[in-house]
Formats: sequence, structure tokens, C-alpha cells
Amino acid sequence: MSYLSIPLQVVKTGLARQANIKKSLDESINLLVSTPRFHNVADPNFGFIFNNMRFEIFDEHEGVIYNSGDTIYETSSQDIYNMKISGSSKNMNTFAAELKEIVKQYEKRLDDISVTMTYIREERKIYITIKGVIISTKEDYVFTTILRVWK
Repeated sequence: MSYLSIPLQVVKTGLARQANIKKSLDESINLLVSTPRFHNVADPNFGFIFNNMRFEIFDEHEGVIYNSGDTIYETSSQDIYNMKISGSSKNMNTFAAELKEIVKQYEKRLDDISVTMTYIREERKIYITIKGVIISTKEDYVFTTILRVWK
């Protein structure tokens, strides 16, 4: 079985394909994590709302983001400006819980998804880890990435 390669590329035989499911999942989740919400015309809900916050006030001590303008960002479940940056998807008041719901919605090849986000103040980086089980192979899956904090 082969999967579409992301970003989409047109080759002689049509759209480029990826035979490795792990690599295909990595490409898909990386696109999801790096895309701001409401920036995809075909599906405005695609993307991670955290990327919309890059011009907001980041409180390093409290681990939250403050609204610095007129734009109000909302998720289906809660107010973005009350969510903690560090945490796991087990805690409802975190960006990790929001990311877990987005991954569950857009990546149907994974089951038992969990997400952790850890902010390291000295490095000014947020470490994201997404774990799950690949449904078709029953293999454990782990995706990690790092977001640099703005200021």
C-alpha cells in the first residue's frame, strides 16, 4: 500500500506516493502541526491553533498566552487564552489536549493518541511529542518536533 506524499508533488505517474506509513504519518502530522488554523481555504479547521498565537503576548512565568489585540481565537471546547502551553493531553486546559483532538480528527490511521508539550524557558523552545498506535500494523508510533518561542 502507498500513501500520498506531503507536500503534494506531481510526478509522471500522478501524485507522488510514500510507501513507508511512518514517513507518511510524519509528513501529515508535521503539516498539521505547522499550519495555522483558518489558513487553509479548503478546510479552515485544518491546522494547530497555537500557530495563530505568534503575535500574542507570551507569559513565560505563567506558561500562557495573553490576547494582545482585537482578534479572539476560539476552539470548539474552550478559550485559547486560558490554556497552558506545557502539559499533556490528559489535562483538558492545555494546548496538548487541543492538538490531540486535531490529530484524532485528521489522522485516521492512528489510534490511542496522546500528546505532550513541554516548554523549556532557558532554550525558548516547546517540545511536542505525539504518540499513538498505527491501526493497520498495530505498531507504536512516535512523532516529535520542536517549536521555537517568539518574543
